[in-house]
Amino acid sequence: MPVTLDPEDNKIITLARAARARNEAAEGAAVRDETGRTYSATNVALGALTLSAVQVAVAMAVSSGARSLEAVALVSEGAPSAADEAVAAELGVKSLLVAGPDGTLRG
Repeated sequence: MPVTLDPEDNKIITLARAARARNEAAEGAAVRDETGRTYSATNVALGALTLSAVQVAVAMAVSSGARSLEAVALVSEGAPSAADEAVAAELGVKSLLVAGPDGTLRG
């Protein structure tokens, strides 16, 4: 049975998909902070720095003044890492929205 998401949750999944596609990245993520602002990002894989898309999106939100998050979305062929889940939980998110590259919600 298809899952019906809140329009704001659909929005961050769409933002995460767009970031992933634009950068041809392995994963894309988007977060929504306590004021409704959204931030999207892709994973970073450099020789000297490796961050997941969730980590980058959360860092962008926090560095912009966010104190908590309402939602976190990850678009990837894989699953969120324990570090992704931990950083989301630290900012108040109980579970991540996880979707495949086609936007189909998996968790």
